[in-house]
Amino acid sequence: MSPADPSTSAVQAAPRAARGLNLQMLGKLVVMAGLMFGFGYALVPIYQAICEVTGLNDITKRDKGAEEFARNTQVDRSRKITVEFDANMRGTMLFKPEVNALEVHPGELITVVYDLVNTREVPTAGQAIPSYAPQQSSPYFRKLECFCFKQQALDPNETRKFPVVFVVDPKLPREVNTITLSYTFFEVGGLAPKSGG
Repeated sequence: MSPADPSTSAVQAAPRAARGLNLQMLGKLVVMAGLMFGFGYALVPIYQAICEVTGLNDITKRDKGAEEFARNTQVDRSRKITVEFDANMRGTMLFKPEVNALEVHPGELITVVYDLVNTREVPTAGQAIPSYAPQQSSPYFRKLECFCFKQQALDPNETRKFPVVFVVDPKLPREVNTITLSYTFFEVGGLAPKSGG
């Protein structure tokens, strides 16, 4: 075979062409991975902005004007509402209310306590998410103080008591006689700064 043989130059050009295609594909994959990482990184602030605008994720925020509402509200002694307390766990901590239910007058300031125990040998953090039943009672249940407003951190094997201070709005529809306040406590990665409640 002479060096000018066309079959030889075609054989030598094939690996160069394949290498060029491989480099081109690698470049496209790097760009795609960069775009996916950027989208994942931007997803949290985008989600927070959407929730803030729509009010979708405001379950752990302080009830606006709850303190002033509690100061200016008259207690309706002609009526009693049963408030049931529930606790659910997603993780290894133990979590429960100290009482299962109370009878309250609308407008009355009430404090209940939830116990949280870190059963692990390492510091653990978590976030409580409240829910209400019936759903229509949610805007009438005003929390002044709640451990659900922020993440909670516990030392290894630590037990803590968390108060919930609330008032039921006297404007609660008359057909609602029972409200269930249910918390689900989720363990979260990374430790929140330790707080008193």
